[in-house]
Amino acid sequence: MKTIISLDQGTTSSRAILFDHQATILAVAQKEFTQIFPQPGWVEHDANEIWQTQSAVIEEVLLSQKLSASDISAIGITNQRETTVVWDRKTGDPITNAIVWQDRRTAAFCEQLKKDKLEPFFRKKTGLLLDPYFSGTKLKWILDNVEGARTKAEKGELAFGTIDSWLVWKLTEGQQHITDISNASRTLPLDIHTGQWDDEILQLLDIPRSILPEVKSCSEIYGYASNPSSLAKVPIAGMAGDQQASLFGQTCFQPGSAKNTYGTGCFVLSNTGNKPILSENNLVSTIAWKIGKDITYALEGSIFMGGATVQWLRDGLGIIKKSSEIEALAQSVDTSDGVTLVPAFSGLGAPHWDPYARGALVGMTRGTTAAHIARAALEAISLQTCDVLDAMQRDTGTILKELQVDGGACANNLLMQIQSDLLNVPIVRPEIIETTARGAAFLAGLATSSWENPQELSALRTVDRIFMPSSNSRLRETLRPKWEKAINSTAGWAAPTETATEST
Repeated sequence: MKTIISLDQGTTSSRAILFDHQATILAVAQKEFTQIFPQPGWVEHDANEIWQTQSAVIEEVLLSQKLSASDISAIGITNQRETTVVWDRKTGDPITNAIVWQDRRTAAFCEQLKKDKLEPFFRKKTGLLLDPYFSGTKLKWILDNVEGARTKAEKGELAFGTIDSWLVWKLTEGQQHITDISNASRTLPLDIHTGQWDDEILQLLDIPRSILPEVKSCSEIYGYASNPSSLAKVPIAGMAGDQQASLFGQTCFQPGSAKNTYGTGCFVLSNTGNKPILSENNLVSTIAWKIGKDITYALEGSIFMGGATVQWLRDGLGIIKKSSEIEALAQSVDTSDGVTLVPAFSGLGAPHWDPYARGALVGMTRGTTAAHIARAALEAISLQTCDVLDAMQRDTGTILKELQVDGGACANNLLMQIQSDLLNVPIVRPEIIETTARGAAFLAGLATSSWENPQELSALRTVDRIFMPSSNSRLRETLRPKWEKAINSTAGWAAPTETATEST
């Protein structure tokens, strides 16, 4: 059987992963790329560097298995979502750095839309909140602030895309300007009920329709690769945003099934079936996937700082040299000894949605050590997840029975045990935690008849370990009240003062 290659383009690295017909990983290649921070709250990527690293890992993974294009049946793509790229249609060059999903520069514009009482309108059509997280306001910012951008856009000379669109453009050498519906549902201009770009929203955001990609399903042949030549004529056949791909890779095909991905951020999704549920608890409704004519929806809570919190301990505080060292350090103490870390370094996501919140480390004494802070960091990741799942259960009226987990940080056994204890439900970790890339492979394989239906995919999933909640309820009783108090103290910390607003 031929193999499927998944391109997993993430926030900090680009990867290529080869899967066989049993959805087993044959090889992985990965390259990190530069994180650009022009000023506080701004996060950018060089889109050309993203393509260079993605192209390089394609070559590397094929070479490692001595494979050529004739050995590959399909290409699946999954990607960091909301990150916004605008490029020149003629030259193919980005007109500025990509604005990353974590970027908060459009907070003031989002606040103005809220003051104009437009959030209910946006929520009803898009399922999203008005927050800098989503792509639409980032695109508007580029058109308004990059010299000549708006004029070129109105002439039809520019193309906008999230990273999936950018990769397909590069793979097909400009022959395809498309996106899939799961990524499109994260941009803000898409009506999730019709699956189409919405003219009223485009007018409010002052975005010309000509700049937008064509919206496709998540599993179909979109076109054929020509670049790099090692993938020449291989069909590009599956695409989904990273979190939707993870939900699919976890085979969460039944309404009510839920997963959390512990990556740079944490992303909790719950399948809500063929109808969107508009949240009353500050979650977002999103399109999970579309196969054929059938759309599946999900509720989602996005947490900005998951594994990135551990990276901060490594790079910012220097208390660990490698991210993997945090488990042993945190395990060396029995508790965090009253220390609470709120990692609101770029604001708070769901269910708080406060772009002006900032990080806090509270409850320290002279006896506080690096180990206590490390344990508080793992607790913070888990507590943020609890906040989202509490909101999700209120919205759906269902009780969580178990949580599927994936992402790099779920390899941390202590983190998983803390999560189980705080949620008081089993945590199910699969043998293959690369469920995001696996989901993209599944979608591509369905489109090219490697697999016939989702039920066939469910049989391929195997469990590594189930973490059961301990009988000791101390964590739930002591940590959650302190967490609530600490998180409330961070609210609006960096909000501009009235004086500052008037002077600008």
